[in-house]
Amino acid sequence: MPNTQQTLAQSAHTAGADRPLKLALFKGWKRKCPNCGSGPLLKSYLKVHDDCAVCGEDFSHHRADDGPAYLTILLVGHLMIPLLHITFVHYRPEPLTLFTIFALGTTVLTLYLLPRMKGVVIGFQWARRMHGFDTAE
Repeated sequence: MPNTQQTLAQSAHTAGADRPLKLALFKGWKRKCPNCGSGPLLKSYLKVHDDCAVCGEDFSHHRADDGPAYLTILLVGHLMIPLLHITFVHYRPEPLTLFTIFALGTTVLTLYLLPRMKGVVIGFQWARRMHGFDTAE
C-alpha cells in the first residue's frame, strides 16, 4: 500500500505543478504546442489540431472563443488610431490616400496577429490549467 499512496501523492504534486506562463505564451505566439514547443498548434489559419503531433498534448478542450479576436482588435486599434492621428496632423495626405494606406495596414496587421493571439490564448489556458488542461500531463 505505501507504494500506491506514494505514487498518488507524486502524481497529485505533479498535476498541481506550475507551468511557465511566459514560455507558454511565447510558444503560443510562435503557434507551437505550449507543452513541447515543437508540434504545430494550428492546422490551418485558425483551426486548432486536436492534439500535438510530437508530445500528444490534447488541445480538443481549449476554449479560445472570442478572446483572440478581442485582443487583436484591442492591439490593432491602439496601434493604428494614434498613427492615423499623427499622420493626419503632420502630413495632411489626401483622404483617399490616407484611407487606402490605413485600411490596408489595418487589414494586414489584423490578419498577422489573429492566429498568434489564438496561440497566446491557448498557451495561457495551458499554463493556468484551464478548461481541461489540468488533467493532461
